[in-house]
This record gives sequence, C-alpha cells and structure tokens, in this order.
Amino acid sequence: MCMRQLARALGRRGGRGITIALMTETVLLALDTSTEYCSVALLRVAPGGADCSPCPGGETAWASRSEVSVWVRHEATGAVSSTRLLPAIGELFDEAGLTLADCDAIAFGAGPGSFTGLRTATGVAQGLAFGLDIPVVPVGTLLVCAESARLRDPAATRVLAALDARMDEAYWADYAWDAAAGDWRTLQAASLDSPEHIAAPDAPFTLAGNAAAAFGARLTAAAAARAIDAEALPHALPLAHAALRAYRAGRTQPADQAAPEYVRNKVAQTTAERLAAKAAAHRGAGEGGEGAQ
Repeated sequence: MCMRQLARALGRRGGRGITIALMTETVLLALDTSTEYCSVALLRVAPGGADCSPCPGGETAWASRSEVSVWVRHEATGAVSSTRLLPAIGELFDEAGLTLADCDAIAFGAGPGSFTGLRTATGVAQGLAFGLDIPVVPVGTLLVCAESARLRDPAATRVLAALDARMDEAYWADYAWDAAAGDWRTLQAASLDSPEHIAAPDAPFTLAGNAAAAFGARLTAAAAARAIDAEALPHALPLAHAALRAYRAGRTQPADQAAPEYVRNKVAQTTAERLAAKAAAHRGAGEGGEGAQ
C-alpha cells in the first residue's frame, strides 16, 4: 500500500485552512530521519494549550504538562529508517487512540543531514499529508538542535548549532530566541564550512550539536561558548515544539511543495579531492611542526 492509500485508508479529512485558532485542539505528527535515528513524535495539544516554553528537566517535564500529550519513538536504525518510519507512525497513533484522520499537520526535519534520510522524511510527510489534504511544516535540523538546547537549558537563548557534515566540514547556523515573539530569529542561515571557519556569535551562546565532539580544537568557536550541549541533536520532539509554533502562525506549505534542504550539493568527494585534502592536512601539520621548533 502506498502512502497516499495508507492515509486514505486511515481516514481522510476535508481541505483545511492555514489560519489556526488557538482555541482548537491540535494534533501534529513530526518526523526526522536526518541522522542514524528514526525519530517520530505525536503531539495532541488541548485548546489554548502548549506555549512551548522550556521547563527545568527538558523533554520529560514538557511532555507531562496537562494540556499536552506526547508519544515518541526515537530509535537507532542506521541506514534502514525508511523501513521503520511508517510502522513507528502507526504505533504512536495506536497508543494515542487516534488515527491519521485526526492529524492537522505533518512536520518533518528538512535538513541539512543525510541525503537519503532527508528524502525519506520528506517523502513520507508529503505522501501522508497529500492523502489527508493537510499541510506540511518543514523545520531545519539545525533549528531543531537550538530548540533542543533551549528546552534542556532555559538560559540557552543564543545558540550556535553545528553538526558534523562529514567530508571534514560542518553544517552550522546561529539563532537568537526572541522572547517577545516567542520564537527563534535566524541570524545566520544554515551553512556549510570547515570547522575553523565557523564564526562564534558576538554574545554569550550555547554550542549545540555534535561538531565539538567531532572536530575538537579545530572548532575554534567552541572555546567561546558559555556551554556546550552535545546532546542537543535532531530529534522529533523538539522538532514538534518548533513545528507547532510555525503551524499556529500559518507557516506551512501544501504537501506538493515539501522539499529537503540539502545545503551541500554533493554527497562524496572525488578521489582527487580526497588526495588534495589529505595533502593539505599534511602540509598544515608540517608547517605547525616547523613553527613549534
């Protein structure tokens, strides 16, 4: 059964507008397969509930709030997320006593990240949403890292998110929490650079993501961070937090416009590029050794 048939079999709702009243119940499905994890979250938010403010204790404390019910799967699946994603979605709806027909929107981790993983989440979100005639909510994976850091530490209101992009590079972005607007402002959009070229913010900041662990001292921005949260990684629950705000603000897309955000336009170096990079690294090491003598 294809995703469109699955959505229709589980119950289709009629066309939906994108102006969202806060006094209606919201059911939102969030998907992320941008890493080696298959991550799915289902939110059921009571009318007027869930301002998505952080709580001491992070995700568990937020999930226990009376106006919000949350169901989550976050499993290390490696390269087979595509075979686990639809079953995980079905399990969460069964546990919640809901059907896909109850869903108001489907959010997905748009990237950057694993090319195959991004296509998986985008395709599933698009297929299900199209069959249900509901919108999708694309959310950047770096913004998800920032959201995770803030949920874990309410003082993390300026976040440099940086993820290992392989090929000796990192994805990164700079975000500031706007308390008045109740949402993030993007100060530096998702970019791809060598770790040495990632710019540290000009204010106290939290470094979120796995780049510090991956690159060590080469990520010079890490030395300026007030805190490093290596566990603030792509995950469907903080994705759902960010997506709920976007959905209620009307920042959605028709299903047929769902698309990944790759940032990098290639997935592997050529042999010549690998050899050149290795030679450059050896030259750099040699120059560093000469300078130390």
